Amino acid sequence: MATMETLQVAFAASAPGLDRVKRGRFYIGGHWVEAGSRRIFDIENPADETVFARVPLAGADDVAAAAAAARRAFDTGPWPRLAPVERGRFLRAIAAGIQARAADLDAVYTGEVGALPWLASATSHGAAETFRYYAALAETFPFVEPHQPTAGGAFGFLAREPVGVVAAIIPWNAPLMLIATKLAPALLAGCTVVLKTSPEAPLEAVVFAEIVEAAGLPPGVVNVIMADREESALLVRNADVDKVSFTGSSAAGRQVASICGSRMARSTLELGGKSAAVVFDDYPVEAVVQALVPPMCMLAMQYCAALSRVIVTRSRHDRLVEALAEGMGGIRLGAPSDPAAQMGPLSMRRQFARVQDYVATGVAEGATLATGGARAEQFDTGFYFTPTLFANVDNRSTIAREEIFGPVVCVIPAEDEADAIRLANDSDFGLNSTIFSADPGRAYAAARELRAGTVGVNAFRSDFGIAFGGFKQSGIGREGGREGLLPYLESKTIIMDVDPHGGRTPC
Repeated sequence: MATMETLQVAFAASAPGLDRVKRGRFYIGGHWVEAGSRRIFDIENPADETVFARVPLAGADDVAAAAAAARRAFDTGPWPRLAPVERGRFLRAIAAGIQARAADLDAVYTGEVGALPWLASATSHGAAETFRYYAALAETFPFVEPHQPTAGGAFGFLAREPVGVVAAIIPWNAPLMLIATKLAPALLAGCTVVLKTSPEAPLEAVVFAEIVEAAGLPPGVVNVIMADREESALLVRNADVDKVSFTGSSAAGRQVASICGSRMARSTLELGGKSAAVVFDDYPVEAVVQALVPPMCMLAMQYCAALSRVIVTRSRHDRLVEALAEGMGGIRLGAPSDPAAQMGPLSMRRQFARVQDYVATGVAEGATLATGGARAEQFDTGFYFTPTLFANVDNRSTIAREEIFGPVVCVIPAEDEADAIRLANDSDFGLNSTIFSADPGRAYAAARELRAGTVGVNAFRSDFGIAFGGFKQSGIGREGGREGLLPYLESKTIIMDVDPHGGRTPC
């Protein structure tokens, strides 16, 4: 087993500037520290199965040290005591840092999970814009509001104050986007943070820690560790943590919620999905295909909002299946280095095996395999899986009810449009959805019937600038936009007989 003294991180030669990434170290209390644990995790490049990086995993002592550093920074440091507009200036510096390190961040995202360059570039740009959005919100959000008391007193104030120490726990599929979505509002609110990444994709967070360090945030405001599930549970249980913001599977989310509930810690949970596209009879099949196929290419559908169920009336089922199969069969698979590639590999070996298992289950349970369903034969190495379409899928079947997290789409026949809405809602999840209809009024009415956190009309939609989250087992709370700031704030009512501000607007 490698020791910390010999630990090296192997980066692709085409990734300029990554030699600046702190190799095999955590960022705790404003310092780069060696991991106390001797466990090492190998990250495979999904495009060719070579070792992209070897990284340490945090142990119990590392988790405790990170939480304690965040606690000290919140209890005794300047961060929560700064005016929001002052914190906003730091957020702008972080945004500038993300923009300056975009090439490094993009190269890491590609090497760790196989993201194509266009997605990596869009992610780094979006992360910078998220920090700029919350920096601007610092100037307009009412952190203190005057109120007229209703039960005595002359002056009332509703103050919104930081919830405290936040454990931000993120998965492997979109690290930088989730870092921005969680940390930008948490930092604006005045919280301090322990950012815990997955072992499979930790290095964007390491680059981000360098950006935080360069931006001059006080020590302990942001702490970064990489850890496996057991240590993640220790972080959730840690008494120094006031709130957990978790993105991951619904099964893991239930465990997080249980632990938080046992000690009354706050939590925001962004969990799984089995999102439905409902196709009404008045919408052209060709337009449905044009809308559905491109989003399938994004990270090979390894994202929670993917439209993995397509529900259409039985009379149009076969025609839609034929058109979708043709569209999906034309997707060009390729490595991130291939400029003609439309879809890259699955992100890791275990994910490839998971998708294979679900395809086998779908066939065994009687669904019709219309296209795909196997390793792409043109590649000798890499986790390339052909875009897969099942037809005549029973909505009660395994592949229709469980999140596959890969390029597998189920077409489910409905008796009529009302039945299509019923089938869409007949799911344990409720994250994303789409209605296809030529009539805006009908589409809006149907959207109000769907039990999902986001409903797009005639296209795949997902908007973190408004609010993102789900119903049922897709999670609790919302992320993004103004709604995404509220979970990091506690409301405090102050009632007085004399106005301490002399009529001025409080801050």
